Amino acid sequence: MSEQQEKKAGPAQPRPADRRRARALAMQALYHRHYSRSRIADIEAEFMVDNDMTKVDTAYFRDLLQGVHREQDELDRLIEPYLDRALREVDPIELAIVRIGTYELKHRMDVPYKVVINEGIEMAKKYGGTEGHRFVNSLLDKLSGRLRLAETRAR
Repeated sequence: MSEQQEKKAGPAQPRPADRRRARALAMQALYHRHYSRSRIADIEAEFMVDNDMTKVDTAYFRDLLQGVHREQDELDRLIEPYLDRALREVDPIELAIVRIGTYELKHRMDVPYKVVINEGIEMAKKYGGTEGHRFVNSLLDKLSGRLRLAETRAR
């Protein structure tokens, strides 16, 4: 494609696989912060250096990491009514996944709620406990009804 054709086509759409990798790295960075209590800027810089970011939507990674960190208290307030246990008892990996999903449901209207839920489930299957994906699915499904009411009603 020529430069002129690229300009007419507009900016390239992010690839789903690149966003998937961004979510996974954001989850790992949030998990790292849970235990290290390092500054989020230091963790972000460490992840940007230590990982091959060529196939990662880095803007999405940064948005998720910084957004979840910045809004963690608000995200937790949204999540807590749907928990069957205290927030501190939730597995840190699954909590990071649910926080990311909640942030996406709240702020990333460019991502359909079904995609948010599916991506959370897939991350929980890969990184979480044996039944973690069920926990993530249940929470994100309930939160989607609250945060994406119009979109969920249209299904």
